[in-house]
Amino acid sequence: MAHYRASDSKREPFRRYLEKSGVIDSLTSVLVALYEQPEKPNNALEFVKQNLGAAANLSADTATLQEEVMDLRQKCAMLEEENNDLKTRLQRHEPVSEAGPTAD
Repeated sequence: MAHYRASDSKREPFRRYLEKSGVIDSLTSVLVALYEQPEKPNNALEFVKQNLGAAANLSADTATLQEEVMDLRQKCAMLEEENNDLKTRLQRHEPVSEAGPTAD
């Protein structure tokens, strides 16, 4: 296998590109998962391929879930505001007596 050595001026921008795009984090997490396996798989490359795909799907799932969490938080805040408004309106029309509700 021939080794090509890129010039130092090209290495740093490429490294930043890999960091920015999440490649280094994905590779690191897959390699850590391989390292932490109690029984090492016979085919380490296959393990990396399978888990690297899972890491990509995980980040897409994570983004979707984060978006859903934000939507649900906004909805919750709106519902709390509506609930408080309705409570206020109800108290104006039906003030609560200190003795509690009366039996008819």
